[in-house]
Amino acid sequence: MKKALTLALALMGSGAFAAPYVLPAAWMAQSPTEAKAGGEFRSYTISDYKTLNPFTSAEADSLPTIMGGPAGLFNQDPTNDKFVPVMADALPTVSNGGKRFVVKIRQGMKFSDGQAITADDWITTFKLHTDDKVGSNSYDNFFLNDKPITVKKLDTYTLQFDFPSVSASALNRMSYTPWPDHVFGPVYKSKGADGIKAMWGISSTPSAIVSPGPWVISSYQAGQRAVLKKNTYFGEWFKDGANKPLPYLDSVSFTIVKDLNAGLAAYLAGQIDTFGASKADDLAQIKKAIDAGNLKATLVPNVGPNSTSSWIVFNWNKAGDATKQKLFRDVRFRQAMSHIANRQAMIQLALGGLGSEVYSGVYPVFKNYQYASTPTYKYDLAEATKLLNQMGYTKKNSDGYLVDKAGKVLEFNLTTNSGNNVREQLGQIFRDEAKKVGVKVNFTPVDFNTLVGQLLAKGADRPFDAILLGLSGGDNIWPYGSNVVPCGGNLHAYNVPSDGKCLNAQENLMTKLYYQGDQTLDDDARRKIGEQLSKVEGQNLGFIYLVATNYHVTFNNRVGGEYKRNLWDSYYGSRPAYGLTTFIK
Repeated sequence: MKKALTLALALMGSGAFAAPYVLPAAWMAQSPTEAKAGGEFRSYTISDYKTLNPFTSAEADSLPTIMGGPAGLFNQDPTNDKFVPVMADALPTVSNGGKRFVVKIRQGMKFSDGQAITADDWITTFKLHTDDKVGSNSYDNFFLNDKPITVKKLDTYTLQFDFPSVSASALNRMSYTPWPDHVFGPVYKSKGADGIKAMWGISSTPSAIVSPGPWVISSYQAGQRAVLKKNTYFGEWFKDGANKPLPYLDSVSFTIVKDLNAGLAAYLAGQIDTFGASKADDLAQIKKAIDAGNLKATLVPNVGPNSTSSWIVFNWNKAGDATKQKLFRDVRFRQAMSHIANRQAMIQLALGGLGSEVYSGVYPVFKNYQYASTPTYKYDLAEATKLLNQMGYTKKNSDGYLVDKAGKVLEFNLTTNSGNNVREQLGQIFRDEAKKVGVKVNFTPVDFNTLVGQLLAKGADRPFDAILLGLSGGDNIWPYGSNVVPCGGNLHAYNVPSDGKCLNAQENLMTKLYYQGDQTLDDDARRKIGEQLSKVEGQNLGFIYLVATNYHVTFNNRVGGEYKRNLWDSYYGSRPAYGLTTFIK
């Protein structure tokens, strides 16, 4: 869905059963006849899981995301970016000037408890995502310029979506994962949003969790390991090119490691099957192990730019500290912080030279939305000093830190998620550069779930100064986050007041341009709007974008199931996500 998936055909008779979805063999490097069933794919995570609830999770790699997998009405073809029906049995019929979509649901699909997946499940899922009291991270996906998208059930296997305006990302927005009405519906009717938020906590009994996707929770040990087992009902309708059920694997496991270095060590020891290498030292150690015969693995460095970027965000909603709130809202301060960010040092020291400077919210992999006109406040300590002087910070104390007229030190707290060694290095480099101009940065890594809770907090006095993190997801149709760019989005992270209102003219213009671009179906015209949006976003500097890693691929040779090599990039990955086609050789 948006931060995730766009079109038109005929309806099938409501009494017939649709054929299974077949993953095209032409996408795959190996013939489906080579694939073997069974076995476990072993992965890792550096942060313990927070919840099993799909309506309250916000992390990119949450267990609900993995369980749900590709369970959505439509997805994109990696060979041409066009949309194909998945849980729909065909592309939708379109009417009302491109604002109404009628979708036939693929029949024969079941949840992991054997219950049929029907229109009711999409309706209830929609209701829960759009109840602001539930607090879903996907809430903004279902509104266009504060006007709601609506969905209604025409019959058991037919849905009708009505948009308030045309949308280039319509099929993305409709492609949300359906969760079981027969599980969530009764709770919502009797207990409302509070009842939903109390469901499926991380300590829930695995057998109580019902999945529409390829996996369901098998076991979970806090701080140690999560194991997902195959949902056999999924394979009844999701097949490979040889008509064999997917996924091939019996299970997928995630070992919880203390940091990325521990993840690399586990990979080098052959204990896990893949690793998200992000710096030159990672690649060097992996290559050395392969060359020495200690690791039988494939390594393909620098496949292309990554679909993530790192940033620092300052909290504009800090009513409890009027001085800091005024400071963080001053664009001169944010420009100075961008000038302090030594992006080349970050690339060389944290990424080993393998990365790129970033000044926009659009990931480098989306090349059609990179513009020379985007403002860049590059590393320049003299310019940072000049801007801070303009703000009244002209004197330093005996420790070398800038002070205001009352002698108060210019300082703030900066946090990132502990265990992410790259982000920890980025924060340290920023702190050290800030000290050179007299800004005191108290940098502390903290638990990821704590950090997310702070970032997602709303109101006049949110509980942080500055956070260093990154985003993933997004799409190549209109690569600006629906919950990031417009005011009111829960990841419009610098300004999330309770009323969701913009604070300045640039925020208002960004919101206007976001929806104008989404409503523009012509690709070239939409890119021109994107250029305007990127320019205003760069002028506003709500996020101080830092660097992006390169995309590297490595995996243990015990596993197969990759895309053809020419399809690899950070947007589609090197193989279908969620272990769908992975098999043990």
